[in-house]
Amino acid sequence: MNKFIGRKEELASLEALYRREGFQMVIIYGRRRTGKSTLISEFVRNKNCIHFTATRSGIEKNIERLGKQVLEHFDDFPKGLDFKTAESVWETIGQFAAKERLVLVIDELPYLAEASDEFISVLQYYIDSQWMNTQLYLILCGSSVSFMEDEVLSEKSPIYGRRTSQIRLRPFDYLEAAEFVPDYSPEDKALCYGITGGVAKYLSLIDDTKSIEENIILLFFSKTGFFYEEPGNLLNQEFRNVSLYSDILDAIASGVNRPNEIADRTHYTDTVIAHALKTLQSTDIISRVCAITDESNKKKTIYCIDDGMLRFWYRFIPDAIDSIEAGRGESYFNHRVKSRISEYMGEIFERMCRSYTLKEGLDFHLNCMVSSVGKWWGTNPKTKKQTDIDVVGLDKGKKQAVLGECKYRNELFDKTSFDELLERNGLIDHKYEIVQYLLFSKGGFSDWLKSNADPEKIKLVDLKDMYYLKCNNKSE
Repeated sequence: MNKFIGRKEELASLEALYRREGFQMVIIYGRRRTGKSTLISEFVRNKNCIHFTATRSGIEKNIERLGKQVLEHFDDFPKGLDFKTAESVWETIGQFAAKERLVLVIDELPYLAEASDEFISVLQYYIDSQWMNTQLYLILCGSSVSFMEDEVLSEKSPIYGRRTSQIRLRPFDYLEAAEFVPDYSPEDKALCYGITGGVAKYLSLIDDTKSIEENIILLFFSKTGFFYEEPGNLLNQEFRNVSLYSDILDAIASGVNRPNEIADRTHYTDTVIAHALKTLQSTDIISRVCAITDESNKKKTIYCIDDGMLRFWYRFIPDAIDSIEAGRGESYFNHRVKSRISEYMGEIFERMCRSYTLKEGLDFHLNCMVSSVGKWWGTNPKTKKQTDIDVVGLDKGKKQAVLGECKYRNELFDKTSFDELLERNGLIDHKYEIVQYLLFSKGGFSDWLKSNADPEKIKLVDLKDMYYLKCNNKSE
């Protein structure tokens, strides 16, 4: 049996509600593959539970399947009995929940609502008229983020106000992702995060008895590899016009990340691109990123692929398809991709460093309480050139900030790179006082930095430090 990893906070929340008396309703949602069903299965282990997963087979067929599960769950029914109507299923569930705590999970709720416009309203009727005074613990789960937010959680939903709690399940961060590959080196853990984006299903496919490069070859650069076909499968599940969304992801992966540039590259209208970008955001596939302290400047808005698997796939696989189909995927990886991994990991590493900065800031391990973190880019008025700051952590209350520079290279982080960061400390909002510099390096630090960096103002952080963060915080 596979070990259950992470989600401690979510499990604790579900358990706390379970111990409360009376009706409870929890909404669990998030993009596909994040482990929603795994979380629910872990929670209901050894509990009195009916776990029903809907399919795209019509409302009658789904209710028939649910009725059979109810009959199989309880021993009080005569053999051969079946439920003729949906109402009889809901009433029976209410009758048993009146006697004892019963967990009812309705997974893939959007399929039921898609099959019947009245489904959510019917749920509302039974919640109000029969279930509210029972011990029913109702879990409604869905992978369509936009549906769950608009039709279940919003004020216009018939069941608005009935929920006890909601959980939007997101991918694991780089530290949690590392728990899937505990024996990997920090560098390989980072790359594992870089190709999976912390998505639970993708992480579960990594075999840590093999090297990370072997895993990449088997999963991406093989005709039978799970990730080779995954983008098409994922986009087909989420969208009707797959080619539109694929073209947008291809453009963003190539560095075209502003709406007007994406429209020019893909030859779709600005209106079509704007709508598609919003939809991709709602599925947690991409994110809209603004220059921190300059969020109102629309010219400083870009789009990035959040899904690590899709980011890696669109960066490397399209040009490799002929080689993979010819059975030469491993050779292609070794000769065309392997040498570019560090370049690919540059932006991933920056994200990891921003996550590290936020955690350390909230745990009071930095010179200010960082509660907001991001990136800044723009024109340096002194040099008249475009520049950026990889990590900007803000304490908005005290108007203090930390600045960070990230180097995912084998070379040592040296004095020159540090001096370049110092030159940028006047570029973010002048209201903020710079109280600390964070230098992040995969390859380590020069002797000059080790000897001359004031530890009160300059923090040197390598990959090992970033992965020992959780252990260090627990021990303090």
